[in-house]
Amino acid sequence: MNKTFNLLFYVKKSKINSLGEAPVYLRITIDGKICEISTKRSVHTTKWNSRAQRVVGSSEAAKSYNLYFKTFEQKVYDAYNTLLRTDEAVTCEMLKNKLIGKHERVRTLISIFKDHNDRMEKLVGIEFAKGTLTRYSTCLSHTQEFLLWKYNLSDIDIKKVDYTFLNDFEMFLRTEKKCNNNSAVKYVKNFGKIIRISLASGWIEKDPFIHYSSTFTEVTRAFLNEEEIDKLFKKDLKNERLSQVRYIFLFSCFTGLAYIDTQKLTHQNISAGLDGNKWIFTKRQKTKTTSNIPLLPEAEKIVEMYKNHPACLNSGKLLPVLSNQKMNAYLKEIADLCDIDKELTYHIARHTFATTITLANGVPIESVSKMLGHKNIKTT
Repeated sequence: MNKTFNLLFYVKKSKINSLGEAPVYLRITIDGKICEISTKRSVHTTKWNSRAQRVVGSSEAAKSYNLYFKTFEQKVYDAYNTLLRTDEAVTCEMLKNKLIGKHERVRTLISIFKDHNDRMEKLVGIEFAKGTLTRYSTCLSHTQEFLLWKYNLSDIDIKKVDYTFLNDFEMFLRTEKKCNNNSAVKYVKNFGKIIRISLASGWIEKDPFIHYSSTFTEVTRAFLNEEEIDKLFKKDLKNERLSQVRYIFLFSCFTGLAYIDTQKLTHQNISAGLDGNKWIFTKRQKTKTTSNIPLLPEAEKIVEMYKNHPACLNSGKLLPVLSNQKMNAYLKEIADLCDIDKELTYHIARHTFATTITLANGVPIESVSKMLGHKNIKTT
């Protein structure tokens, strides 16, 4: 709901003509925002009463002018009240467009969100990782469910997204979708990108996130210690597929590379560094940042182990990496066989590199951050 709404008729003396006449404009002020509209009438400047906002005198001409301005004013009030019935907050531009017969295209939240996701899908593998698209697709789905749950709507004018909307959306994520704190915060953060697009495009004037705040809960990240790494190396796994998954996981423990970055490695990514030793030179799929990682002896042995593997020879890849789903499924089985009392997932390899392999051996956190391809040292 608007707090202030004022109208002011005035003579624009900067446009006075040779007869001493100037056009009369109406200044509309809504919540401090101003726009003006021509009344398509001009009066002699000496005949205009700025306080009364009318033509002075009782002549027929003066009466005709004043009746016109009164009718014009009533039209503005009628248009404003009509807009109020359909919109919670009316802007100057909305009112002006209605008065001059210009119909503003209504931009809706879900259509903007879908357009964003469609564009992102075309850039998967170029600018975005597939996982990023999946996260935004899930956020869109949650947003659609929220609109039905809260408003019984399939879409909504983007201008109606306000601070209350954001708080209600977060509450929906926590209560109805059972998201934990960090998941809820991430989804609202993803939603924020749609708002930034709308602001930059001029579809909304106010940022509903101005007074909104949320914080991530600090999570203790799981990693393997030296004893557990040793167990993985030494365990006699009878199954060849399990052994293959074990060694590829260990490769990431000694390089800090994420699943997708390990999967796309080729022999071209390995070359001599300034120190004369072998290094991995690659770019992170997720952040597009460069990662330069020393190829430690343990990792080099694993590369050597699979250089003639049929899958590597056929694909040209460095290692025979299975799908992420299969890798994680096998890792759970491997953890049981190796008596490792942790829920082993592929991502633990990166945390193991950042702790047991590097920081525990005195490597500065700044160096670790660069090796991991983190944009911000806080992420490390």
